[in-house]
Amino acid sequence: MQDKKLLIISFSFPNKTNSYIKGIFVKEQVRYLKDHFDEIYVISPVPRSFGLEKSDKLCKNYQFDNVKVYFPRFSHLPIKYFRNRLGDNYFKVIDKLIKKEKIEFDLIHAHFTWPSGYAGAKLKEKYKKPLVVTVHENREWLLEEYISKNQKIYYSWKSPDALIRVNKIDVSILKEFNKNVFSVPNGFDNSKFRYLDKTICRKKLNLPQDKKILLTVSALIERKGHIYSIEAMKEVIKKRRDALYIIGGSGPLKEKLQKKINDLNLQKYVKLIEFIPDENLPLWMNISDIFIFPSLSEGNPTVMFECLGCGIPFIGTKVGGIPEIINDSVGILVEPKNPKDLIENILIALDKKWNRKFILDYSKQFTWRNITKKIIEIYEKINTIS
Repeated sequence: MQDKKLLIISFSFPNKTNSYIKGIFVKEQVRYLKDHFDEIYVISPVPRSFGLEKSDKLCKNYQFDNVKVYFPRFSHLPIKYFRNRLGDNYFKVIDKLIKKEKIEFDLIHAHFTWPSGYAGAKLKEKYKKPLVVTVHENREWLLEEYISKNQKIYYSWKSPDALIRVNKIDVSILKEFNKNVFSVPNGFDNSKFRYLDKTICRKKLNLPQDKKILLTVSALIERKGHIYSIEAMKEVIKKRRDALYIIGGSGPLKEKLQKKINDLNLQKYVKLIEFIPDENLPLWMNISDIFIFPSLSEGNPTVMFECLGCGIPFIGTKVGGIPEIINDSVGILVEPKNPKDLIENILIALDKKWNRKFILDYSKQFTWRNITKKIIEIYEKINTIS
């Protein structure tokens, strides 16, 4: 596979962190893909928009090993005209960078349908190179795209030599547009997310040793369903006074969720904490007895695999690809928007004696190394790598 060059298009908006490859699924795949290519170029265009000037400056081009990462800028405003042209603007800024840096590539892999997949399709058309698009969207978002009659979205699905969907349930939808659709789930970094002693982790974080700790880590937005797990805790603590529920994350619902906690007098039993940085997440995972994920719509959440990688049982809703991963030996499935179902199954999970070693062994199939092998196989199937 030497002398082969891969171009990756990553969709991202700048945030308050330092410059790095945006999107955990892109970053971790590149760690292993780089061993199969002579060179990899990652291009993640950054929109100049209101309120982002400071974080925009943090996105600096950099290089490690045989990987070069670029953050070209382009003008963008959060209004309909600019949103409709986002894919074309992506293509233009990427094409301009390719010419400027004299980038040569043999294969394009774009992440997300819009705008990256669309830009990838335009690049395929211009440079006559094969294209793979990974469709990461949560299921609600995907179904909106499906019924949108947006020809640019459909072009993004029809043009690639292969589509990758992060779950199995949506493969049939995408096959209406492209015969080469493959299901490859997200994964986790098993060098970070692994078994750690619960007692030691709780001591480091100054958390009680005598509590049954339930943990949720996700953005504080409506789609993640936190309101239902908080409501469920009102009944859970009537039978399990030793239960402590910790929600880690940031987002626009923080005040609303805290008000809900206060209104239900759950301040002693439900704690909202700040966003947990990636480097601290394995520590927090390992303090928990049960991980709860009450989401209303998903593709295949990375946090689920990280949880299993720490040997923690996972209570998740029957949405997206979650039912394809979670079975009775590693977790429990519940109906979305159903506090009663959550109450019943949280109590079952707290009483159940889980086989942590089995969960750890089960999770190994989802390491990023193994997931990347599946992606390489897809590259080979479309005859891009000899």
